[in-house]
Amino acid sequence: MKLLQVPTIALEQRIKEELEINPALEEGNEEDERDPLDEEREEGDEDNNDFDENGDDSERKDDFDISEYIQDDEPYYKLNANNTSPDEERNDIPLSVGNTFHELLLSQLGMCDFDDKQYLIATHLVGSFDDDGYLRREVRALVDDLAFAQNVSTTEEEILDVLKVIQTFDPAGVGARDLQECLMIQLDRKNHDLPAVATARKILSDYMDEFSKKHYEKIEKSLDLSPEELKSAVHEILHLNPRPGGSFSDEPKSSQHIVPDFMISNTDGILELNLNSRNAPDLRISRQYSEMLETYSKEAKTNKTSRDALMFVKQKLDAAKWFIDAIRQRQITLIRTMTAIMNYQQEYFMEGDEKKLKPMILKDIADIVGLDISTISRVANSKYVQTPFGTFLLKSFFSEALSTDSGEEVSSREVKKILSDYIGNEDKKKPLPDEKLMKLLNEKGYNIARRTIAKYREQLGIPVARLRKEL
Repeated sequence: MKLLQVPTIALEQRIKEELEINPALEEGNEEDERDPLDEEREEGDEDNNDFDENGDDSERKDDFDISEYIQDDEPYYKLNANNTSPDEERNDIPLSVGNTFHELLLSQLGMCDFDDKQYLIATHLVGSFDDDGYLRREVRALVDDLAFAQNVSTTEEEILDVLKVIQTFDPAGVGARDLQECLMIQLDRKNHDLPAVATARKILSDYMDEFSKKHYEKIEKSLDLSPEELKSAVHEILHLNPRPGGSFSDEPKSSQHIVPDFMISNTDGILELNLNSRNAPDLRISRQYSEMLETYSKEAKTNKTSRDALMFVKQKLDAAKWFIDAIRQRQITLIRTMTAIMNYQQEYFMEGDEKKLKPMILKDIADIVGLDISTISRVANSKYVQTPFGTFLLKSFFSEALSTDSGEEVSSREVKKILSDYIGNEDKKKPLPDEKLMKLLNEKGYNIARRTIAKYREQLGIPVARLRKEL
């Protein structure tokens, strides 16, 4: 069950771990391992030097040493030749390298006329900024921090004086204690003689709460502004950066890519399903460990060392057989489950139209493949399928059923698509409230309540109508 739950990219790591701890498990097909007798025939007379004068190697077999096969320092599979081709695709993960956000700020400290005490305070302040560039800690708490950590006795006034200097650093807005101060710092660097900038400063200083809630009519009336003046001021504010430190990172970030577990293709109207080859690795039992088991089973009756060695080898072989069987069982379960999903949603996979998706729950697929619902859930929650229309999480194909006026059942995902289209095409100056969206869907024959509209809207990450309003 644990192997079934992991996605493809994690399965590769799991197999590597198993190969590390179990030398009885090897990579490759059985055909890849050549018969030693064939090799002896090809080598010819040179092999005779390995035998005694009578050409009998029985004495060498009697001197069998387990240390030749069991090595503590290096697993056996690592001693095999590397069969990697120069043309083989390498999926290296690129890393971004550059100055971090805090390093950029510290480099600017050297250009300030600080004394030793102020420099210590400034360094501590920079180290207290979060990744967005904000100072979230109370100034009073920083006084205590400097006293205990740096042995620096200071006051809130001294800290604020140093912070005011840091707030002139780049990027603009750094060192703010809240969003309002961050935006005001950035506006201070603009030309105050411009009417739009002056109005923007007035809005942020006196009407920040109304602005954040998009109560534009109240702001327009209170400041006696024309619609054009309000629009220009809001335009200035919206082009400020609310996260001045957001474009930097203290740690290099890797570019992660989704590795699909399945691939569905449409060939002349016939759907074809393929399992990612990474899900079907070539694993085999080590032939040498199998021979060791046979050898020590003969000696185990008379030799205690051989009995101990026999138990060790048997445990490793049993673990290898179990792991290979678990991988194969995983492949079978994945194929059966994905085949059932593909057949159930055949109309969608043929055309890619989300409106063609049928209502489908875990129990539907569990009944088809004859597996437990929890097993289907493990597959659906962590696996991706590549289709001609994009790569999707299997979980996204499961949805609730809604009824229409005609009594037909439709997928909730179909309703979400229609809801998203309505909101995407709405007049942003007068966005559609949930009540209006409910009426539009009801007119199309979908029996849906307003609270369900609100639930689907939140699942789509779409805010309420008031927050979608634009000038």
